[in-house]
Amino acid sequence: MAQRLRELVLSILGSIILVILLGLFVATPPAFAQSPEPPAYREFPLIGSRVALWIVAEVHLMFAAFMLGVPMFALVVELIGWRTKERRYDQLAHEFVKLLVVAASTTAILGALLTFVLTIYYPRFFNYLAGIFAPTMIIYPILFFGESFTLYLYYYSWSRWMEGAAKVWHMIVGLVLNIWGTILMFVANAWLTFAISPRGVDEQGNLVDMWAAIWNPTWMAINVHRLIANVAFGGAIVGAYAAIKFLNAKNAEQKAHYDWMGYVGNFIAIVGLLPLPFAGYWLGREIYGFNQQMGITMMGGFLSWLWIIQALLIGILFLAANYYLWLGMGRIAGGERYRRYIKYMAAILLIGWIVWATPHSIVASLEEARRIGQFHPLLGVLGVMSAKNTAVNIMILTTFISFLLYRRAGKQVGNGSSWRVKILQGIMIVGAASVVLFYGVYGYVDVFGLFGPPGSGTPAIARIGFSVYQVAAVLAALFFVTLLDVLLFRRATSLGPMRWGQMPDRSQFALVLLAVTFTWLMGLMGYARNAIRQDWHVFGVLRDTSVDAFSPPLGFAAIVISVCVILFLALIAFIFWLGELGEKQVKQVAPVAPPIEQPAGGAGK
Repeated sequence: MAQRLRELVLSILGSIILVILLGLFVATPPAFAQSPEPPAYREFPLIGSRVALWIVAEVHLMFAAFMLGVPMFALVVELIGWRTKERRYDQLAHEFVKLLVVAASTTAILGALLTFVLTIYYPRFFNYLAGIFAPTMIIYPILFFGESFTLYLYYYSWSRWMEGAAKVWHMIVGLVLNIWGTILMFVANAWLTFAISPRGVDEQGNLVDMWAAIWNPTWMAINVHRLIANVAFGGAIVGAYAAIKFLNAKNAEQKAHYDWMGYVGNFIAIVGLLPLPFAGYWLGREIYGFNQQMGITMMGGFLSWLWIIQALLIGILFLAANYYLWLGMGRIAGGERYRRYIKYMAAILLIGWIVWATPHSIVASLEEARRIGQFHPLLGVLGVMSAKNTAVNIMILTTFISFLLYRRAGKQVGNGSSWRVKILQGIMIVGAASVVLFYGVYGYVDVFGLFGPPGSGTPAIARIGFSVYQVAAVLAALFFVTLLDVLLFRRATSLGPMRWGQMPDRSQFALVLLAVTFTWLMGLMGYARNAIRQDWHVFGVLRDTSVDAFSPPLGFAAIVISVCVILFLALIAFIFWLGELGEKQVKQVAPVAPPIEQPAGGAGK
């Protein structure tokens, strides 16, 4: 019954979209189909072609991220359940894969709608991309079919492949599902990144080497960045779902289940969040390497204030994730031991956030600009990348320490030599922080006189190289400290059971905030990545000659992005509601077992 209801709703939804598309097609002027030479552009009614394409593409990409991130989350959780023999992990993974069945149909509908808008309203641009990437566009639907078939096999075989070798085969199917999704993302990213950093074409834009067009300068950087971001995004969506279910729970058992689910989602989100800025730096470096003017436009031109908004949003992510961990210590026996450190970590995060969000220059009147000079005496120092790289790396280390304290809160190590391992971990963290701070200062002052007289300024090209050392130090600390911590607490003594469900409601609002902020940030970064092309469809190759051949202002972009976020969250909420409705329908039609007749004279043995 529930399956039929979902199919009916999806059919109605598809019919409504088809009717709207046909209506827009008919509403187009007669010259639309009469011209022997198809026009380069056509005008979309009411909102314009660019906004229509923007909204459809953004919401489709958000669903694509959901379709890639959640299977990764489900496979990891299923693997944990298989290793620990705890059925709750398996049930959690199954609960979310069930939602993917409906989300896959929605993603396909949005993909078809995106293709329709692009081919009808931007035929010249689409024909050019099709001429470059024709073989990949033929492979793409085959890949999508493989992903869909594997998804249904993964979901519907769950109850049959539960134990032994069958369970291993089920996880292999889940791995294949993730491979399909990753390849799909890589193929689509080739089309996107070619428009930003084209390679493999001659001066006239004719194809010379399709593999060079695929493996263009920004392709692999965006692949890695999106892969990590989708993991974090999937965890955040899981956490938000659990938070809403927690707030609406009817009893303590439900609260405990959804509290645990929210913790798992937040953990996955933090795992993806910590390395995400590093992948972003790599992408920015590739953009600078391809075209320095494009990089200057991105960081120092009309898009510069966008990065201040980005810094504010990422600061919210760090604070919300840490806040949830700090509140979570209240449900752990022994967590009170570490509460005294929270205020210091909060202060470090706030200071780092302020530095990261400090602009290099301010909007000032002519009189104010004359008094201040070219740069503000304070903002001019904190606004450069040396300060921002230092701040974000310190924030990452602080968040990592929060996670370590949370992980240790309910455990006690009885080994007498454990203090040596803890000291070694402390040395690693302090050493990484020292490297970050040293190169942060070196970005302003040439300490050793390598680039001029000692104490003189450090060239910008050297400052960019220093970020590599900072990132390497932090990543090494994250890896080795975690490895030692796993070994140290492998046989630790528990201080008491975890009190699942005993979390204040405000902790769940933090999880919802994480999901909304992640979604908004995805839309914002999509705008930044495409706006750097300015009036080019394919940068330096195919110019945009439409009426929308200009970069939209940040305020207008914020409105469009917000509309995309609202549409995506509304559709996700609808999918969640469908899944819950299906559960209720199944419970209502479940047969009731007849009572067992007892033998006369008393209960049977």
